[in-house]
Amino acid sequence: MEKLGSELIVDEIFMRLPAKAIGRFKCLSKFFRDELSNNNFEITHSRRIITSLQKKLLSLKDNTIVVDNIVGGNLQADTSKTIISPSNVHPSYLRVLASFRGLILICNERMFCELILWNPTTRRYKILADDYFDRNFERNASTGGMYFDDSNDLKVLHIKRYRNVLTARVYSRRRESWRKINSCNVSNYASTYYSWSPAIYSGRSIYFMVSNYWFPPGERHMVAFDVVSENFSTIPFPEALDLNPWQGHFLSIEMKLHVIVVGRSKNLYADLFKFEDDAWVKA
Repeated sequence: MEKLGSELIVDEIFMRLPAKAIGRFKCLSKFFRDELSNNNFEITHSRRIITSLQKKLLSLKDNTIVVDNIVGGNLQADTSKTIISPSNVHPSYLRVLASFRGLILICNERMFCELILWNPTTRRYKILADDYFDRNFERNASTGGMYFDDSNDLKVLHIKRYRNVLTARVYSRRRESWRKINSCNVSNYASTYYSWSPAIYSGRSIYFMVSNYWFPPGERHMVAFDVVSENFSTIPFPEALDLNPWQGHFLSIEMKLHVIVVGRSKNLYADLFKFEDDAWVKA
């Protein structure tokens, strides 16, 4: 029997293993360490495991970070594990801005807003340093999202409010640098009255929910960032969301934007809507 080539082992065997197991195999040789650490392998591996029936639920609690397994949509309570945060930062200082294919974008608000790109499975993380955001800081004034561009470069979108001005910038993992997005035309949501939700990526856009809890109370908007044109736009809410009070939560199902709505008229209700052909339909 002919010996399998090293590249075939990487492509057909290691590609199917969980991330924790891959970390152990990096010590086999310099070749495997280099192959299993490069960006192309990580990108392809993350895209393959995203279709797995087993998912992870990460919870930031008062003093700990807990990871649970979700299999077939059911929480496996007996699989809970406590993990250490990047740089041993206390969980109370951390705020999740976005999650994307096993990666989490978090803001360390212990000092300014230190952006951290984190893989909780492998425990690897990268601090995305940027002088602009360090100098111009307001607590709870950041959000962001992640996506791959057409060249498989991981991009990080970061939106920050400072003194009622919104600034959007995009980080390239390949170039390890930031650049400003000049078409940030949603400055009417820059007031401290507005709260921006964490992002969700669906299709070719990143979506945010923008809420005003002050005046007028209950005012809500949806903002979309097109990752190809790098333009911002707003989209309407489903008509059923005119009722108050309600809560909306984004989902991406089969690369289509969904929102699950929990509200109260006479009774508590929940509806699922899908955004298709520039309109909302009940799913």
